Amino acid sequence: MPEAESSHIHAHDVWRRYGRGKKTFDAVRGVSFTVRPGQLFALLGTNGAGKTSTVELLEGLAAPYRGRVRLFGDLDPIADRARIRPRTGAMLQEGGFISHLTVRESVEMWAELTSRPRPVEQALELAGLSHRRDVMVQNLSGGEKRRLDLAVATLSRPEVLFLDEPTAGMDAEGRHATWRLIGELRERGSTILLTTHYLEEAESLADRLAIMHRGRIAASGTVAEIVADHPSTLSFGLDDRWTVRDLPIGGTSLEERGGRVTITTGQLQKDAARLLAWAEEKGAELERFTARPASLEEAFISIAGRDDGDDRDGEDGRDGGNDGDGRGDRGGETLAGIGAKQGEEA
Repeated sequence: MPEAESSHIHAHDVWRRYGRGKKTFDAVRGVSFTVRPGQLFALLGTNGAGKTSTVELLEGLAAPYRGRVRLFGDLDPIADRARIRPRTGAMLQEGGFISHLTVRESVEMWAELTSRPRPVEQALELAGLSHRRDVMVQNLSGGEKRRLDLAVATLSRPEVLFLDEPTAGMDAEGRHATWRLIGELRERGSTILLTTHYLEEAESLADRLAIMHRGRIAASGTVAEIVADHPSTLSFGLDDRWTVRDLPIGGTSLEERGGRVTITTGQLQKDAARLLAWAEEKGAELERFTARPASLEEAFISIAGRDDGDDRDGEDGRDGGNDGDGRGDRGGETLAGIGAKQGEEA
């Protein structure tokens, strides 16, 4: 596979199945993507979409039921673990630190287990924890514990870094500080795969992304490529002299509700210009006129809201908001919270 040979992460038709016999559940179903050296690739999805289950396959924590995973061209995450581990870092959803150790002692302990680790003080500074070095882990905030996870994950100066919900539990300031750190790691040449609920996070950081839904990749590409598949909207109110039949725009989706006209269009600039020119010529007032381009949020909500039916293999069909293994995407948000909490504290 030429594509796999030039990649740092390659998944081809990967499936992950839980259970046996009739009580099986496919949390990941035919997922394929490639991450090239130096890229940051984001996996988006609601709880239960299969993000964490996918990342665990890439990390070699489980073998795929079907399909193929390769790192650094041709290395198998399980069979070639000894060759892969020194070149990768992973930030899991929960770090499992010893609560009565200090921050510095925790990083020192992990450094003893790491091949050619960076200096402990450098790792703490990189994660923004230098001023908390002598604080016990049990006294850290949720966001600070995530930074400690990141400090440990980057100890080995990894070529490939897996970040599973890296900013879950952080306030807005901590989230933006972590984004800057991730950006610095990418600039230094690391290949990064992150899972996230935050659309702003994916838009700000990712070179490419994929949106997962019910175990499959429903859309992938750059933000612009994904958004291009979703229409823009024009919205306004019309005064009593005019009806929608008078409007100069045809061949688009038009809806009138509650005194507001909403036009769905794939050519926002042209239709907006045509509409405004008509209003100027006719002396019509377009009340509270808005022109909104398609956004990643709209694309995400459109995909996440699809009712594809439970076409997964197995008979129990259980989901329950988990990532297929009963644990779920801990620290994440529900779909309803996605749009409401952009830029707010988690």
